[in-house]
Amino acid sequence: MNLYVINHSFHYELENLTRLFFPNEKINVIKENTDISSPCIYTEISDKLYVSVEIGEYSSKNSAPLTDDVENERMMCELLYKILCDFTKVTPPWGMITGVRPVKLYRKLKEEGTEKTADNYFSEKLFVSEEKLNLAKITEKTEKRILDLSTDKSFSLYIAIPFCPTRCYYCSFVQSSVEKSKHLIEPYVDLLCREIQYTAQIAHKLNLKLETVYMGGGTPTTLTAEQMNRVLLTVNNSFDTSNCREFTVEAGRPDTITEEKLISIKENKVDRISINPQTLNDDVLKAIGRKHTAQETINAYNLARNIGFNSINMDLIAGLPKDTYESFVNTLDSICNLSPECVTIHTLSMKRSSTLTQDGSVINREDAENTAKMLTYANAKLVDSKYIPYYLYRQSRMVGNLENTGWSKIDKESLYNVYVMDETHTIFGCGAGAVTKLKSNKYDYLQRIFNFKYPYEYIDRFQEMLDRKNETFNFYQKYF
Repeated sequence: MNLYVINHSFHYELENLTRLFFPNEKINVIKENTDISSPCIYTEISDKLYVSVEIGEYSSKNSAPLTDDVENERMMCELLYKILCDFTKVTPPWGMITGVRPVKLYRKLKEEGTEKTADNYFSEKLFVSEEKLNLAKITEKTEKRILDLSTDKSFSLYIAIPFCPTRCYYCSFVQSSVEKSKHLIEPYVDLLCREIQYTAQIAHKLNLKLETVYMGGGTPTTLTAEQMNRVLLTVNNSFDTSNCREFTVEAGRPDTITEEKLISIKENKVDRISINPQTLNDDVLKAIGRKHTAQETINAYNLARNIGFNSINMDLIAGLPKDTYESFVNTLDSICNLSPECVTIHTLSMKRSSTLTQDGSVINREDAENTAKMLTYANAKLVDSKYIPYYLYRQSRMVGNLENTGWSKIDKESLYNVYVMDETHTIFGCGAGAVTKLKSNKYDYLQRIFNFKYPYEYIDRFQEMLDRKNETFNFYQKYF
């Protein structure tokens, strides 16, 4: 698909909008008024806003008068959106929204005006469906209570464990299995502990207050119990955790969870874990490259309960290969019967470098409609089971242009998930692929400090990475 962008700078939003309707096609952005090659979308600003679409025998065009830059961009997207809705006979549930954080946008509109003006903008200017608008409204109210706990001196800590036993077919994150990178784990853990200690010294010198800790991955429980204990003990010995509101470890895949590891986690003040089955259908598990069974998930959950964990999250994915609506319903009903404190419903995202995409899997209309049905059922079932939505985000190339939503029982929400998604306060990232996000609310400014992505880079260039973190002092001096 050729996207012509002539005499304006709105290519980013127009490209993302085009991808909503053509998720499997490569979109070529052309900024020169050369010979037009079909299939194409042509957009131009002259004495007006102009959009035309030519695809096969289909042809349509529309225009609108010029206003200011912000409204020009929205209006040009609206012109294209209406044409593509007509061509595809598809109306995306989130309308024209292509961003990651629709709830944050809703909150901003609400704070700048009223709840009614925010509602009207979502429905009348962005064409968000009533179902998704209501989901955003409820989620925003829950988030607000959590956001109010944070202060200018608050921060959270993220610890990355970039190893998995195998790579799931839908994932683009892990580059090699533990079997191939096992020799890196021990030196990685040693350096990770050093980075945690160094980061704690920075936080102490700046007199910052630790709110939450989150260990994610990858799969943190690919570490041995001894390695896990070493990392968690370093956190507790290095930081002042006396006021820490939440300490999460993403235990992740059931086939990596053992009693010894769970005891080590529990003894290190961790009060929340995540056990992520994705599905309780064994055929679907095989189709996505998982090496465990549904029964192993249930066994891991019961083991965690017996050890004393009273805050457990479970992740599911809607839209997985070979999963049917009936199978998804059975999975969710079974999870609700277990009654974890949190349930996170993800929508499958077809990431470019995932095995599924590399093997030629594509998003089709039937998949999108089926996945939408799954999410509609999930929303109703979870509300009926006394869960509330507490955070929400979206990704590119999601099946059906849908969303990921975290649901929890009252007062069992993951504070970290809200803080990181809203970009509320500083997040110190430790480990390969982690990103430190320095936040100044006074100036509404966010600065990122990137760690090296791969474990071998992290190990080989460790001191260089630590030196980057010294920029934190300059940031707090300048923006606080």
